[in-house]
Amino acid sequence: MVARLTTASRAAATRKTRLSAAGLPPRPGAYVLAIALETPLPVRLAGRLAGTLAPGRYLYCGSARGPGGLRARIARHLRRRKTLRWHVDRLTTRGTVIAVWAVPDGDECALAGALAGLPVPIPGFGASDCRRCPSHLFAWPDGAALPFGPPAVSRD
Repeated sequence: MVARLTTASRAAATRKTRLSAAGLPPRPGAYVLAIALETPLPVRLAGRLAGTLAPGRYLYCGSARGPGGLRARIARHLRRRKTLRWHVDRLTTRGTVIAVWAVPDGDECALAGALAGLPVPIPGFGASDCRRCPSHLFAWPDGAALPFGPPAVSRD
């Protein structure tokens, strides 16, 4: 099954509906965050300006291997107020997480590989510790289908 977020559902997704990670398993795994960005966002990697993300939708692939697994990591990403620790924290504090796909025992690089046909807006984003992937962040153009099925958590 393929997942689509249409223009209509994108507008609905920016509503102030609060997402929750409570139903996700506290197991290790990987995830994909769909993030809507309404204003341009300059991005710095390794202390230098790497580019600017235009308003639009983005997909970020990450992993949750620490205490609390997927539930804890995704709950952190859903919070607006937090210490900025990872590249994606800049997106989740300035943009809106509109959907989450969680894959218990999954691999973030495998998820990134499944999205390899999508545009890479910032090379190296979220992949500074990865030698295989050009990025763990992808632009998600309108109409582009995803290979994941329905999200585990969404605003629709």
